Amino acid sequence: MFTGIVEKQGRVHRIEYRKNLCILGLKAGPIFQKTKVGDSIAVNGACLTVAKIHDKVLTFDIMLETLRKTTLSQLRPGMPVNLERALKAGGRFDGHFVMGHVDDRGIIKKRIALPNYVEFQISVAPKLYRYLVPKGSVCVDGVSLTVGEVKKNYFSVYLIPHTLKVTTLGTKKEKDAVNIEADILARYILK
Repeated sequence: MFTGIVEKQGRVHRIEYRKNLCILGLKAGPIFQKTKVGDSIAVNGACLTVAKIHDKVLTFDIMLETLRKTTLSQLRPGMPVNLERALKAGGRFDGHFVMGHVDDRGIIKKRIALPNYVEFQISVAPKLYRYLVPKGSVCVDGVSLTVGEVKKNYFSVYLIPHTLKVTTLGTKKEKDAVNIEADILARYILK
């Protein structure tokens, strides 16, 4: 389980495709020095398991279903990614409950930028709109955000300068794909 509060940006070191599997190597920086094989790390919001650590590179095995549902299939060497270690029991909790189980890709339909204000209007699969409510939570590329408006064919999120600076969302533009995880509490309530 995660919080959607990005700890660090990492960089794709290598990516290798095999039959029904992708091997992803990330340079994660010093914040992950205590990371060990078997740990869960959210990479752009997708929960991945550390399979190997060698020469300051964390390696993950990504299964076919994850590649189909997320934007991880679009990663290339040198690209930045949002990283968050799994939540520790008894630790401080910010953001919202994030499972790391990406529901689907969304598309940034519109990026509105004003001084100290950026709004993304994101379109998602119709099945996800029922989990999106104004002032509710949503996870976009691993970032915990508050839902603004919910319209027929998009929802809005608003980004503060800090979020734009410390996450990959600052580089996103119109037509870019992002990983979307709907709020788990909304799922339970509707179920």
